[in-house]
Amino acid sequence: MGVLNVTPDSFSDGGAFLDSQAAVARALELEREGADILDVGGESTRPAAAPVSAREELSRILPVVEELRGKLRIPISVDTQKSEVAEAALAAGAEIVNDISALRTDPHLAEIARRARAPVILMHMRGTPRTMQRGPFARYVVRDAMAGLREALARAHRAGLAKSQILLDPGIGFGKSHAQNFEILARLPEFARLGCPIVIGTSRKGFLGKALAGPGESPLPPSERILGTAATVTASILGGAHIVRVHDIAEIVRVARVADAIVNSDHITRRRN
Repeated sequence: MGVLNVTPDSFSDGGAFLDSQAAVARALELEREGADILDVGGESTRPAAAPVSAREELSRILPVVEELRGKLRIPISVDTQKSEVAEAALAAGAEIVNDISALRTDPHLAEIARRARAPVILMHMRGTPRTMQRGPFARYVVRDAMAGLREALARAHRAGLAKSQILLDPGIGFGKSHAQNFEILARLPEFARLGCPIVIGTSRKGFLGKALAGPGESPLPPSERILGTAATVTASILGGAHIVRVHDIAEIVRVARVADAIVNSDHITRRRN
């Protein structure tokens, strides 16, 4: 899943694709580089980010989604917490809704997805983007994320969404400490018990900047975190992730091919035994 932030303030590429023509060009480039899905967002969800109105969000993403209709062969996911934005984006050609609040911000979003028969990604997050990194963090992060995702599944079920429409994201970087992000990745197979495809987004995130730095060094900036992203993408695929959400498609496609080869080799060995 290729990330396209049509925002002025995203942590990694804020402002780079705020112009709709630049965003369209980047979307087509991501497809050429090997993306299977394009995830378009018009509201930053970085730590401490302030929310924007639905009108502002739509003014950023709709021209891009509309321009891509008929040009892009891969499906478009809209990264939004708002039913108004999801409805307009789906009408304009998007096919998937990626809700970081897991239907908590706007429960009506579930009805929009149900009517459109659109897949929905439900993510675990403690608090909101503005507050999520202030803590306190959960004492037992996997237990907390699993409980939150079970609650999200229950909300989706009550709203009439089919389980086949739902994907789950444990929310790397969303209300977790640096160490907790690594714990989730190490214990990713446990999330398979929830019975839904798993989406993982580690790309360029702050916990990688800290882990990549040497002792006493400052965390590396987002532009220098690609090797950390590659390592976590490999771990995610080996741990059972079905979709990895990244900025650097050309490089990570190659990483994913190797990780897939390892997974497929393991499956073949198991069948033989």
